[in-house]
Amino acid sequence: MTGSNVTAPVNNESDVLRFLPALTLLAMLGPVIAGLWGTVLPAFGHLPAAGLTGPSLDPFRTLFDWGGLGRAVQLSVLSGVLATGLSLTVVMLIAAGWSGTRAFRALERLLSPLLSVPHAAAAFGLAFLIAPSGWISRALSPMVTGWDRPPDILIVQDPMGLAMIAGLVVKEVPFLLLMTIAAMGQAQPRRSLLVSQALGYGRLTGWLKTVFPRVYGQIRLPVYVVIAYSMSVVDVAVILGPSTPPTLSVQIVKWMSDPDLAMRLTGAAAALLQAGLVVAVLALWWLGEKGVAALGRRWIYSGRRGRFDGVARGAALGVGALSAAAILLGLAGLLVWSFAAFWSFPNVLPDGFTLRSWGRHGPNAVATLGETFLIAGVAVLLALALVLGCLEGEHRTGKRMGQRGLWLLYLPLLVPQTAFLPGLQTLLLSVGADIGRLPVIFAHLVFVLPYVFLSLGDPWRSWDIRNATVAGALGASPARVFWRVRLPMLLRPVLTAMAVGIAVSVGQYLATLLIGGGRVSTLTTEAVALASGNDRRAIGVYGLMQTLAALVPFTLALVVPAILWRNRRGLHD
Repeated sequence: MTGSNVTAPVNNESDVLRFLPALTLLAMLGPVIAGLWGTVLPAFGHLPAAGLTGPSLDPFRTLFDWGGLGRAVQLSVLSGVLATGLSLTVVMLIAAGWSGTRAFRALERLLSPLLSVPHAAAAFGLAFLIAPSGWISRALSPMVTGWDRPPDILIVQDPMGLAMIAGLVVKEVPFLLLMTIAAMGQAQPRRSLLVSQALGYGRLTGWLKTVFPRVYGQIRLPVYVVIAYSMSVVDVAVILGPSTPPTLSVQIVKWMSDPDLAMRLTGAAAALLQAGLVVAVLALWWLGEKGVAALGRRWIYSGRRGRFDGVARGAALGVGALSAAAILLGLAGLLVWSFAAFWSFPNVLPDGFTLRSWGRHGPNAVATLGETFLIAGVAVLLALALVLGCLEGEHRTGKRMGQRGLWLLYLPLLVPQTAFLPGLQTLLLSVGADIGRLPVIFAHLVFVLPYVFLSLGDPWRSWDIRNATVAGALGASPARVFWRVRLPMLLRPVLTAMAVGIAVSVGQYLATLLIGGGRVSTLTTEAVALASGNDRRAIGVYGLMQTLAALVPFTLALVVPAILWRNRRGLHD
């Protein structure tokens, strides 16, 4: 009788842990699959809510009759390929030329604040820098340029999408650099570099020939995520991208927001086209990997030692520093504009500072901040519970996630948001489900879950298992080991994963806009809505609040463990 009372809770715990991976996959992939189904049906003319039944190819005919389709497709493909290619090149050259140096460690320390800045805030900051009346133009005028008024030059929202590509690059470089640093920890580059340098290779050439192939194999999926995101991004495209015509993703959102329900059919057809484009580009990129690998082998066999390593190293560090400076100066621009009074061109600073903008927009921004944190907090807590359960289940069963599981984890990030979120919105409307905060939370969970898992997975698995062995020998149950030993020791990685999840949720634009049905406002949706009004002071207030909402959790992730474990030096690392 006593034995059954003791073992029953353990068995119940095991059943729950065994069930959690399936629940996690359902939370991540269920909305994606349902959304894709909700996109396919109207794309082929089936939308009962509008009194339309399929199948029909009329939505595709309407789509192909749109005059801006060719240009929109071109913009989407070029932005995805160029932004990813440039970001990857910069990151690889930085890692090859500077890993292990003081300059590289300085870049590492900047990664958390750079990564926490939402894409929309970074895009607004960049626009404030490069616009004809931006800080760069003001700093050079009139001494260098001779301008006493802003020039009539289309820089932001240029027809070629160069400003949008630049905005994507400055944000994706920190992300890929973080992934590369994590991969280098497993590739062990130091020994390979020592051997290559002993053979006469330069630092950069030796790294590219010996370390890069192993590192790229581990960051391939993050690179694919960058491609898919850059091709289908909406908020950055609205702020920095062209508008006549816009990118395909922006046009999809316009069609899906049209009061005429029949336009949703065209939007659904365009969403399927967007998904097909992403798949095609990923396939071409994969073939390109094979070609580059073949050329790389020939380059390795040639024995060339690298004559331009110094130039390439300097250029890579300069571009990396420029990328970081663009984000930081952009944030400074948001700060200054939020307090600016009258600011005439070409003055570098405003004629005065005032709290008028904060008094006008601050109360609504603070209320929106509360809504943003509520959605982010619930989504992150749900994600954390699922992730901790899955990782603890891995530990107790000894079964680690394989390559197939990793692909499933990345799948919600590889499928374009414009391919399934419009379908998920249509599906919710067609079944009469409520559109509001709760569906938005679960939509955010789809994107928060993978990042929380990826952030916490390696630290959790690297924990010294001997601590659990000692606790078990002292009579502690597996549950007690989890709550009283492992979780406190891994408090910093847990809080960091939560901060990453909050930053991801704060930056969600399309999931909030479509699934919220216009009833849910977050700092991101409010900030992007201001883009069309060109009120820089209001944009400064909301952009700054958005950045602080994402940055404060990272600060707490550093400060809280230091305070709690101030008397336990071993727990500070």
